[in-house]
Amino acid sequence: MPGFDTLPIEETLEDSPQTRSLLGVFEEDTAAISSYFSQLFKAMQRIYDAQNELSAATHLTSKLLKDYEKQRFPLGGDDEVMSSTLQQFAKVIDELSSCHAVLSTQLADAMMFPITQFKERDLREILILKEVFQIASDDHDAAINRYSRLSKRKENEKVKNEVMEDVYTSRKKHHETTMHYFASLNMLQYKKKIALLEPLLGYMQAQISFFKLGSENLTQQWEDFLTNIGTSVQNVRREMDRDAEAVEQTIQDLKEASDPLYMPDPDPNTIPVNRNLTRKAGYLNTRNKTGLVSSSWDRQYFFTQGGNLMSQSRGAVAGGLVMDIDNCSVMAVDCEDRRFCFQITSFDGKKAAILQAESRKDCEEWIATINNISKRIYLSENPEEIAARVNQSALEAVTPSPSFQQRHESFRPSMQGRPKTARSGSQCSVGSESPALSSLSLDSLVAPDTPIQFDIISPVTEEHASQAKSGGQGRTNPFGESGGTQSEESEDSILHQLFIVRFLGCMEVKATESTDVIYETMRQILAARAIHNIFRMTESHLLVTCECLKLIDPQTQVTRLRFSLSSVVLCATHQENKRLFGFVLQTAGGRVDGRPVTVCYVFESNNDGEKICDSVGLAKQIALHSEMDRKASKKQRELDKAKEKQQEELHKQKQIEKDLEEQSRLIAASSRPSQPAADGQVLVLSNSQSEDSDAGEEGQKKGESEA
Repeated sequence: MPGFDTLPIEETLEDSPQTRSLLGVFEEDTAAISSYFSQLFKAMQRIYDAQNELSAATHLTSKLLKDYEKQRFPLGGDDEVMSSTLQQFAKVIDELSSCHAVLSTQLADAMMFPITQFKERDLREILILKEVFQIASDDHDAAINRYSRLSKRKENEKVKNEVMEDVYTSRKKHHETTMHYFASLNMLQYKKKIALLEPLLGYMQAQISFFKLGSENLTQQWEDFLTNIGTSVQNVRREMDRDAEAVEQTIQDLKEASDPLYMPDPDPNTIPVNRNLTRKAGYLNTRNKTGLVSSSWDRQYFFTQGGNLMSQSRGAVAGGLVMDIDNCSVMAVDCEDRRFCFQITSFDGKKAAILQAESRKDCEEWIATINNISKRIYLSENPEEIAARVNQSALEAVTPSPSFQQRHESFRPSMQGRPKTARSGSQCSVGSESPALSSLSLDSLVAPDTPIQFDIISPVTEEHASQAKSGGQGRTNPFGESGGTQSEESEDSILHQLFIVRFLGCMEVKATESTDVIYETMRQILAARAIHNIFRMTESHLLVTCECLKLIDPQTQVTRLRFSLSSVVLCATHQENKRLFGFVLQTAGGRVDGRPVTVCYVFESNNDGEKICDSVGLAKQIALHSEMDRKASKKQRELDKAKEKQQEELHKQKQIEKDLEEQSRLIAASSRPSQPAADGQVLVLSNSQSEDSDAGEEGQKKGESEA
């Protein structure tokens, strides 16, 4: 529509807040036109009703025409050609204001009929379409809300079909009503010119024909002017008719093209998912917590702007920031009351938002778009091409290969003559071109037919399972971690670091000499997730101390898994994606033959995975130094005990020697000759008796001396 600002009929189905804001401008312009034409209608009605007041009424009309350029119409207010034309009309009307009034019939036919038709037909039609549009919009919103509240559980198919049919009918009605409403508002820009110029043209022609004023020069002058104005009006009318036909054809084409989009959940085979987007906009339901347990859902218009996710309510002038989605994480989640939900978590893990899309296709496109934005692809010159290339590379990276042996068959032509046991004898890092790569195989890194665990078993479930076993024995999982009572690490540990991680999976491995086993485990787990369409990841807090590694539930603070730090043998990050890291644990007694079980755990972190690996390495160093100090102190205690024992032995030896000396003295004293008895017999006394006799003799001598 050249020369006019128009409402975009092509965007009526999307019904974005920007379109609604532009519609508000057109409605404001319509109200201004209605107000202005009401005043003009009253002025012309005054001319028609009061021939005696014709001069005053004509002057008022001229004044209103002069004030046209002072009007502030939101659309088309700066039309200089229209303003100059109206100024000339005002001048003519001023000159004719002293003339007699036009006959009532001529005024009714030439002046009052066009403006009355515009006021009563065109403006009233727009008001009616506005009411119908509002009703259709409310019905569509109500149908969408009923559709959004459909349970994800298996429900009555009849109810589901009725709701979907209701969404289809209301959306189609809303789309058609909006298109006709927009077309009428666009046509109003033509009709207001016609409705303004035709009454004035008829009025002037009636004045000329009735009064036969002026001389031939004056008459010829104004007749030429009016002829030019009439020609301009006819040109505007023809242009309006052509534009009306084009708009009608556009409406028909859009109705045919938009019919598959009326269904809220289209068939993905008909409309494929585009995973290469770096910008997206549309309505989503966002969950807001209204209490500790309860929550509510609000429907808002969301759009991406650079690396930010924005939201905008209907009728709002601008959108507001929801979160920064650079380096964020997004994944599909399973909500109890809603379908097609996904969660966005900020890079620091402090902010998260749960959103619901209208369909599975829309949900997957939002997840893919946010993933592309998280990788900062939007900053490049050709973001869609780079996104397609990155997604293709990611798809190839997670496609499982038959084995390393087939991949590197060309590097080892002499392997046929070598024994099989030599295949696993050497390891090398990924990306090396050394001959050792020829001996690397899948079997030497990962055990064949190894199951992959994608989630962490809930500790509560395991406790009930362990209570059901006899004897109260601690549980053991397939990977060798003990579920029994563990000694908690000391609260005064030197190292105490906490990281936010998401568990991708774990599996049993064979080799522990090189970090290649971690890279191969990451590749197999990511490939399995892509093949089985597994998007859910368990978020946990990884606590690194000098004694152990703990995976803690962030909600309940329950320890999900606990590993002794001494069992960690390897820890490394992914070569390209530094947010991926893994570590290898070695536990004893896990197999029947008593060989140690080696398990590789893979995680995704919000921060750089190298920081976590450095923290684990620092913890092992601190633990090693602590163990060396403990052994040194233990050895010192053993030396102190040996020294104390030696002192005790010396003390005992001295005591024995002292006892022997005392005993020899007593024996020597008892061997002296004794005095004979009265009957000539000799009396032999024991040691105690001799000691008593000696004491008696000493007492007797003491008594005699005192006497």
